[in-house]
Amino acid sequence: MAEQKTGAEIRQHARAPIELKVDYKKLNSFFADYTKNISKGGTFIKTKKPLPIGTRFLFKLTVPQREAPFELLGEVVWSKADAEEPGMGIRFIYNDERQRGEFEGVVERLMADSLGTKLTEKLLNKQLHLG
Repeated sequence: MAEQKTGAEIRQHARAPIELKVDYKKLNSFFADYTKNISKGGTFIKTKKPLPIGTRFLFKLTVPQREAPFELLGEVVWSKADAEEPGMGIRFIYNDERQRGEFEGVVERLMADSLGTKLTEKLLNKQLHLG
C-alpha cells in the first residue's frame, strides 16, 4: 500500500508564518479571515467555515506598505473544519506572469521582513534584491 505524503513533503514553496487579512465572498456573504502562513504558491486561511475542496474564489490580501489590497484567484486544495486550527489550504492561480512576478516579489519582501533576509534567502535558495 502506498504511503500518503504529508503537506510538507509535497509542498513546492517555502512558507513563512505571516498573518495577513483576507477578504472574500462566499455566495452572498462576505468574510474577513487571516492567513496563518504564506508562500509564493499558496496560503493557509484560518476559518471555522472552510470552502469545499476544488472551490475557486477571488480574494483580497491586505499587505503592509501597500496602498491597495492584492487581489488574487485561489483554489481550495484541502480543508479541515473539525481540527484544533480549522481552515483551508489555498493554491494561488495567477492571471499571467506579470501578476505572478509582482506577487512573488511581495511574498519575498514579507518573508524578509518577518524572518530576516539571510533566512529568507536560505529558504528560497536564492539571493534577494529588495530595493
